[in-house]
Amino acid sequence: MGDVVNLNKFRKHKTRETSAKEASENRVKFGRTKGQKQKEKQEADSLSNNLSGNKIVEKDSSNQKPSDEDQS
Repeated sequence: MGDVVNLNKFRKHKTRETSAKEASENRVKFGRTKGQKQKEKQEADSLSNNLSGNKIVEKDSSNQKPSDEDQS
């Protein structure tokens, strides 16, 4: 006679192996080092600062009080 196999343990073991394989593939595919993440964050911050520094702000003339020069 053969050995008795607990099918639940077999199923769980197979699921764990499959999950571990997928996880390792995803680490290679999507994983970034801490240095890479920091570099990308710095680039995004500098780009954002550059854009906001060059932003043109238009003044709304309806909210301004007339000055002495405008009344002449």
